[in-house]
Amino acid sequence: MKKTPFTDLHYRLGARMHEFAGYDMPVEYSGIIDEHNTVAGSVGVFDVSHMGEFWIKGENAKALVQRLTTNDISSLPVGKAQYTCFTNENGGIVDDLLVYHYEQGKYMLVVNASNIEKDWAHCVANNTVGAKLENASDRMAQLAIQGPLAQKTLQKLTAVDLSSVPYYSFVTGNMAGVDNVIISNTGYTGCGGFELYFHPDSALKIWNDIFDAGAEFGIKPIGLGARDTLRLQAGFPLYGNELDDTTSPLEAGLGWITKFTDGNDFIARRLLETQKASGAVRKLAGFEMIGKGIARHGYEIVNSEGEIIGNVTSGSISPATKKAIGLGYLKMEYTALGTAIHIRIRGKDIEATVVKPPFR
Repeated sequence: MKKTPFTDLHYRLGARMHEFAGYDMPVEYSGIIDEHNTVAGSVGVFDVSHMGEFWIKGENAKALVQRLTTNDISSLPVGKAQYTCFTNENGGIVDDLLVYHYEQGKYMLVVNASNIEKDWAHCVANNTVGAKLENASDRMAQLAIQGPLAQKTLQKLTAVDLSSVPYYSFVTGNMAGVDNVIISNTGYTGCGGFELYFHPDSALKIWNDIFDAGAEFGIKPIGLGARDTLRLQAGFPLYGNELDDTTSPLEAGLGWITKFTDGNDFIARRLLETQKASGAVRKLAGFEMIGKGIARHGYEIVNSEGEIIGNVTSGSISPATKKAIGLGYLKMEYTALGTAIHIRIRGKDIEATVVKPPFR
């Protein structure tokens, strides 16, 4: 398995480790519920160095990014980030990702760890405009410092006024005595915070200084288990669960990042325009369990007559509400809020109701 710059540290801290996307990653330290609540109420640190980073540079960089991604980058200014996705020729989602407009003629794409090789091949294959591509995934480390006290923690370590960095904006500056750190007001928890990108040689210094700065706030390392419960509670999709090569962004509720604007000629635009006009036959929806049971990925969703109407993509107990929650694809006629549905759990159909995430 691959290692991040923090892998040995995770072992020393007693993390329960497991393979994820080919990396040896921490699943939990003090327990998923405790770690979830730490991020929701204070501040926690995730090692997300397994994520992929591509640079697209040159005079044709903008044209390539516009072609590859469904969102419209034509008005994305330098210093701003954008959530978007790659689509294939059939309108399926190759990956969801972030695009950073780093400087004129230079963009950074941050992709999911499990899709690095696939995404890289996709970018190379569609680079018909001669843009310069660089896969920097093995030369960048990343930490996500998340929670309501993340800003106070990091402000101790930088002269950059973090309060002046709006949501989905970023700056490059000194953090913990390390120059050229990308400081991004983004995250995947729904709890606020920042993501830091830096050279792996500086990894342990940055980690140690962050934990010193956050000691008064009860800062803790957080594993992938709590990362999943936090993103589910926020209603954020996960590639491989809610998103895949056969799922269109319109079905996944990502119409807001699928822009049919002039000049935004992304891959499969015409096909997705047709789907939008005719209407998708299924849609991703949130639900809460009414009966006793926990929905899990792959479980069937049925109506009151027992007819299969969809499938669960993610499910868990919410540490915040103590309710069993989930996401799943449903036939369109069952997606209205308040619709009664049933989750088939070990041969029994357990009642649930359609709700709108985030789950609070």
